[in-house]
Amino acid sequence: MKQSETPILIPAIPADNITDLLEQRVAKTPDRILFALPEGDGWRDLSATDFHRDVIALAKGFAAAGIAPGDRVAFMCTTRFEWTLVDFALLYAGAVMVPVYETSSPMQIHWILEDSGARAMMTETADHAKRFEEVRGDVASIELAWRLDTGALAELRTSGAGIADEEIERRRSIAVGSDMATIIYTSGSTGRPKGCVLTHSNFVDLSRNSAAALDEVVQEPGASTLLFVTLAHVFARFISILAVHSGVRVGHQGDTSKLLPALGSFNPSFLLAVPRVFEKVYNSAEQSTEAEGKGNIFRKAAKVAVAHSEALDAGKVPFMLGLQFKIFDKLVYAKLRQKLGGRVKYAVSGSAPLSHYLGHFYRSLGVKILEGYGLTETTAPVTVNLPNKFKIGTVGPALPGHTVRIAEDGEIQVKGIDVFKEYWNNPAATKETFTEDGFFATGDLGSLDADGYLTITGRKKEIIVTAGGKNVAPAALEDPIRSNTIIGQVVVVGDQKPFISALITLDPEMLPVWLNNAGEDPTMSLSEAASHPKVLAEVQSAIDAGNRYVSRAESIRKFVILPLEFTEDNGHLTPKMSIRRANILRDFSSEIAELYGDNPQTELTNVSS
Repeated sequence: MKQSETPILIPAIPADNITDLLEQRVAKTPDRILFALPEGDGWRDLSATDFHRDVIALAKGFAAAGIAPGDRVAFMCTTRFEWTLVDFALLYAGAVMVPVYETSSPMQIHWILEDSGARAMMTETADHAKRFEEVRGDVASIELAWRLDTGALAELRTSGAGIADEEIERRRSIAVGSDMATIIYTSGSTGRPKGCVLTHSNFVDLSRNSAAALDEVVQEPGASTLLFVTLAHVFARFISILAVHSGVRVGHQGDTSKLLPALGSFNPSFLLAVPRVFEKVYNSAEQSTEAEGKGNIFRKAAKVAVAHSEALDAGKVPFMLGLQFKIFDKLVYAKLRQKLGGRVKYAVSGSAPLSHYLGHFYRSLGVKILEGYGLTETTAPVTVNLPNKFKIGTVGPALPGHTVRIAEDGEIQVKGIDVFKEYWNNPAATKETFTEDGFFATGDLGSLDADGYLTITGRKKEIIVTAGGKNVAPAALEDPIRSNTIIGQVVVVGDQKPFISALITLDPEMLPVWLNNAGEDPTMSLSEAASHPKVLAEVQSAIDAGNRYVSRAESIRKFVILPLEFTEDNGHLTPKMSIRRANILRDFSSEIAELYGDNPQTELTNVSS
């Protein structure tokens, strides 16, 4: 199949904007709990009416401060309730939010503020404010600045007390669906970040149609989710708006080191996460049982879980496998479900592929991971697996209101209700990214099966062509290898080389646990671990497992463990934790050269270095 289309379920209403979603929610269920705020060891609920009241009070404050309809306001904040509160308050004031990642450097902040023409900036902490102040004087458009941790929201509420309700109603009603709702800057993994102009209709129509397609997830009684993915990213931003539309109870925990306790007290029914989170939960469980001397039991339980899920897909679970599954469900799976809060039935996953193994494992655990696909330019999801029909290893069918097609060169092209309007101040880039018949060219490669389910195979710009002419998609190798307990990141190399190699980093969180369980010094540095025989053997084992997914010509023959961690600060990761491949290839060019040596006929054997 080369093209798949899913008809729209909820027709567009061109006059509606995002604020109408909250207005309709309050009118329909004024007492429905929309948010839960952390309070002590528990949570304090906030109804739709209470949230609406606070949004209007804060919108009045922005109006009193001089923010006019259409003004751009930048916001730098961690994942917390106030993020969505400010988002809706700015929309009610008629303004346009420009999110800034809380990890952004002063130069990145400068570019976003200057390019967007932001008139105001709100930061959360002293650290955020310090980075902003370093560049504030160089951005002529900035006139106003606020800080959350110094009481800015309370001051805005007080200063806006004299603004009439009618003025906020006028302001919130100005925008129609085709008007700009936000400018979200791309992560810049392939160059300088571009500002994606997303409209009100992008969010409104996507929210309404996604809620209809995923009604079992977001519209079941008591539906709730705990957000920990950064709200500056379009994925979590969309979910927060979808939750308001659907009446989902939302909590926030921006500190992932406190995630498991928060899950235990909040008890969400579904999660939003990236594959790395599911990998870490699995690896943490495996290593904790290893420390208790029960590692073999866990690994056996995991294999049974995967076999059970695969048998379900085949249409029949053998009697003995079913019996083993029931035993392990009580001994192992139930405990893991409790770690996730006890109620999680679904998880929406994106940004990178999840390994087939973990997809099957979590399904047997009772958690269906609904992988989806989208970009900043598509307001998040274009495709997503459905609760009543999901295929592990795919990112699902097109959501209602979307058409997905595969070009002759394998590129995924998209048309639909969530495709962005344009790149801000960049008509050349806008023209370049759309085809003559109006499809958005994603730059990703993929295929469609007979049911219209999409599988991602890589990025056009990342395809490696070996000296022998073999085309290699790095993701097919990197994703299964990265799921190993001690591996942090994997970067496959080998363009115009005789064979494929890899740069490996170790996971600094899981490495000490693994070393301790292996009878080694858990305080070992990354540099020491990079050359330790047991670590080298474990990495080789992970690579051998990954190589089973590809042909010999595509397999990794050599690798090097780098004695450091890829981070956003050192320029090797984007804010959403994707690797910046070009930066890594540049910064570690000497290590790559050593993998191949001076002789292009390096022996093709599995050698670690």
